[in-house]
Amino acid sequence: MTRTVTVHDLMQSDYQYVCTAPVGRAFDPEFTPDLTPKEMLALGVFGGKYMTDCRNEFPASWFERAKLSPEKRDASLNYFGVNASQPLSVWRKKGWIYHEDPRGWFQWYCRYYMGRRIPAEDARQIKRWKLMRRHIGQIVAHCRVGDMHCRPRQRQALLHWAYDSRTI
Repeated sequence: MTRTVTVHDLMQSDYQYVCTAPVGRAFDPEFTPDLTPKEMLALGVFGGKYMTDCRNEFPASWFERAKLSPEKRDASLNYFGVNASQPLSVWRKKGWIYHEDPRGWFQWYCRYYMGRRIPAEDARQIKRWKLMRRHIGQIVAHCRVGDMHCRPRQRQALLHWAYDSRTI
């Protein structure tokens, strides 16, 4: 069953995409995130500034416990209480932003989770997601298991990419 989503938010107007996969299922076998978008939002990611104007695009349940800051980014809302994000302008300059997902990787992930599939872009984003594993290696090499105070920026960055660094 396919469904079409029309987006009206501050960054996109009348953008439409088609969901062809079931919500939360039929992921590429190479893509095995630890966290769902709903879990990420509840834990605290991106200083709470992500997704504040696009609630209509995603299930209301994602926002019930989300830590959001409608005015400006607030690192205290992040699970590890630190800023681990680069400004969107840096992402644009480096060419990491796909034109259909102007907010970046997490927007891609939310739409992928909802069932949108764009094979070439999905492969690119999954490759980028897999590259984040190097941060897990740094935490394993330098931190005691369960020491949440060790490398908090790397742990927060991993949360931003759907890796659950609380288990490392």
